[in-house]
Amino acid sequence: MKKIISVILTFAITAVCFSGCSDKTKPDADNPVTLTMWHVYGSQTKSPLNDAIDEFNDTVGRENGVTVNVVSVTSSSAIDKALSASANDEPGAEDLPDLFTAYPRVAEIVGEDKLLCWNDYFSDEELSVFRDEFIAEGYFDDNLLMLPIAKSSEALFLNKTLFDRFSAETGVSDDMLKTYNGLFETANIYYDWSGGQNFTQINDFYNYTYIGMKAYGGEFIKDGKLNLNDEAFEQVWLPLSESAIYGGICLDDGYAASRWKTVEIISNIGSTADILYQPEMVFYPDNTTENITSVSLPYPVFTTEKPAAVHRGGGLFAVKSDDERKNYGAFIFARWLTEKENNLRFVTSTGYLPVTDEAFAELFADTSVAENESYRNLYDMMNVMMDSYDLYSLPVYDSASDIQSDFEQNVKLVLKSARNQYVERTENGEDKDTVLNELAAASLEELKKLSNKDM
Repeated sequence: MKKIISVILTFAITAVCFSGCSDKTKPDADNPVTLTMWHVYGSQTKSPLNDAIDEFNDTVGRENGVTVNVVSVTSSSAIDKALSASANDEPGAEDLPDLFTAYPRVAEIVGEDKLLCWNDYFSDEELSVFRDEFIAEGYFDDNLLMLPIAKSSEALFLNKTLFDRFSAETGVSDDMLKTYNGLFETANIYYDWSGGQNFTQINDFYNYTYIGMKAYGGEFIKDGKLNLNDEAFEQVWLPLSESAIYGGICLDDGYAASRWKTVEIISNIGSTADILYQPEMVFYPDNTTENITSVSLPYPVFTTEKPAAVHRGGGLFAVKSDDERKNYGAFIFARWLTEKENNLRFVTSTGYLPVTDEAFAELFADTSVAENESYRNLYDMMNVMMDSYDLYSLPVYDSASDIQSDFEQNVKLVLKSARNQYVERTENGEDKDTVLNELAAASLEELKKLSNKDM
């Protein structure tokens, strides 16, 4: 009898201890936590994610003792640099945030061992509702380190007001913008028609090359290195370089949206989330203004047999804490943000895609869930892309962030140099076609040399 009582008491004490320990590992109204966060969605003054976070803090967060404090809203490249500085304890660097949004490449920068495994908190059933292609990108071996909260693809944004004016005088239709060859031809015609203005800006030459080489049966990244000797790279590079050297493509740094405002370009290729920054009015050099209508068009294809684009947009990371309340608090926030209604409300105010099957299906069954007309146009266009395009995530490999950054810089460096030579030589009377072909071929070899030097 004493033995039975002893066993019962031991079990009871263990249960109480476990219950007590468990309580201490979860935040609540009497035991609250504050989580710092860095993210990329909008700006400090115009951020749909900040709005969502405010809602969370006022409702579920308050009930569970969790407050998310947004410390920084900036670009992906800036977050990469800041995370690297923090992880390496560089002088003046801030502490790592509890939560941040970034691309998978940052796992190497921060250190996988420092990151929270979401699958230690989400159940298998909870994770099963996410779209397979989105959640797969966040796994590192068996550890889910990046949770998808919003995804995007790429599209062609067009100032329809000015394009229609250009089209009426030249006969160029927007059908030409369905393919890259047509886009480049249009860019050159626009350059001549406009008296020397760029037609478009390609925000990510890395993504352009990655998808283009896939379309032509090649691989941009091989064994963790750029594979520029592949014949497919030449097929991708020459049409791009010829148009850039001619003057149809903007090669300057910075965001396309600011150039839209001053009519330095009338189109750009970038993330579908760029719609958040599309202006409704443009400003001319003579200080006059004009209201414009912009439209979203499908990502141009390289070959009609293999339409493809990247699916992009980072995910949510959490830094593992010794204070288990913070880890659990991060889970509470992540679970709330990816619930259907909350996720739909957030993504449709940013031009992103929802991350669960149910939310995805609801959005494309009725795009009127997006209140803004230009956003509905975007989602109607993306609905077409979802049916006919293959979507690829960018490869993750050692030093991917540095290689991507170096490639972007080298492309602009090479093409700017070739462009300057083209202007100088043709102004001195040399044949335009001969010079263009020569410089495009030379730029191919120059880029290969620069890229090999970086590796």
